[in-house]
Amino acid sequence: MSSINEKIKSLNIKLPEPKAPVGAYVATKITGKLLFISGQISLDENAKLITGKIGKDLNLDEGYKAAERCGLSLVAHAKKACQGDLDKIKSCVKLTGYVNSTDDFKDQPKIINGASDIIAKIFEKKGEHTRAAVSVNSLPLGVAVEVDAIFELN
Repeated sequence: MSSINEKIKSLNIKLPEPKAPVGAYVATKITGKLLFISGQISLDENAKLITGKIGKDLNLDEGYKAAERCGLSLVAHAKKACQGDLDKIKSCVKLTGYVNSTDDFKDQPKIINGASDIIAKIFEKKGEHTRAAVSVNSLPLGVAVEVDAIFELN
């Protein structure tokens, strides 16, 4: 077991099952030393969609938790792409978060902190990353949040 896997276990984090893509794309792609992970949508612990608009159907805390779930899905896909060995990850380079929010909602960065914080908690210094937090009018299947990632491999 890798030290990152041990860290996940010590934090009592249960990674979700990495979901296969439902479109004409791949979930992960390694090019050179970069691992790209396609956008992960907000799914709860029971793999049920977390849907709705932040600022209307969901509050800031619920949006944060939805983004955190996206972050856990990113880690699950990274683990699968690294054949179970998360110590192959050198660093998280970038997260891009999309928030299905009302026109007047302005705290998208606070929502995407859910994904950023869980990545930093799991990977510690290796989890420090650049980021964008973007408001969108809608997301696939009506989900509240979607986050994609780029990781650097050793």
